[in-house]
Amino acid sequence: MYRFRIQFSKTSAMRFTSHLDLHKTWERTFRRAGLPLGYSQGFNPHPRLQLACALPLGFTSDCELLDAWLDTEEISEKEAHERLEKAVPPGLQVHWVKSVDLHAPTLQTRVRSARYLITLLEPAPDLNQHISELMVSKSLPRLRRGKPYDLRPLIEDLQPTCPDENEYQRLEMQLAARESQTGRPEEVLEALCLSSLAVRVHRTQLLLSPDLLPILVE
Repeated sequence: MYRFRIQFSKTSAMRFTSHLDLHKTWERTFRRAGLPLGYSQGFNPHPRLQLACALPLGFTSDCELLDAWLDTEEISEKEAHERLEKAVPPGLQVHWVKSVDLHAPTLQTRVRSARYLITLLEPAPDLNQHISELMVSKSLPRLRRGKPYDLRPLIEDLQPTCPDENEYQRLEMQLAARESQTGRPEEVLEALCLSSLAVRVHRTQLLLSPDLLPILVE
C-alpha cells in the first residue's frame, strides 16, 4: 500500500463541478492511469481518496490537495505523476505528486487557512474604504444556518491588490479553514457590500499545520 499526495489546479473548465463529482472524477482518473486505489474496510468499501478542503461551486484553484492510497507494487512519484498527467480530464492540472507516510495525519485535520484572489467584474469605487472599515471592526455578527457566529475572527488578512490585465479590481483574503471555524469568501464579500455573483474567486494557497510525520523523499 502506498499513499501519495497530489497538488492540482481546478480551472475554469471545471469550476461548476461539485465536490462530490470532483471526487468521482479523480476515481475515474486513477482507473485511466492504471493506478489501483486501495479501499476502506467494512460492508460498504470506498476508494481511499481524501480531498483537503472542499472548494465551493464556481471557484477555481491552483492549490488543491488530494491524498490517495494505492494498492499496487512499488511505484515512483515520477511515474505516478506522469500517468496522472496523461489521464486527467480538461479542467484539472497535476502540479506534483509526493509520497506520504501511511500514518501521517489526514489532510482535513491539517488545513488551517486558505488564501483567495477575488476579481471584481463590476466597479467598486468604495472598495478600499469598505476594507478598512471591516478590518478595524472588533466584531461582525452573522447567522449561518440559523446559528449566530462572529465573522471577524475568521478573517486573517484582507487587502486590495493590483488590477488584472483587463483593469478589473482585485483583492486578496486569507480566511480560517479549521473544522467548525471556516470563513467563506462570499460572506466576506457581503460584508464589503459586494455581490458574490459579480466576482471570480480563485483559491491560491492552502495553509497547513506542521505534519507530525515528514513527507517521504525517494
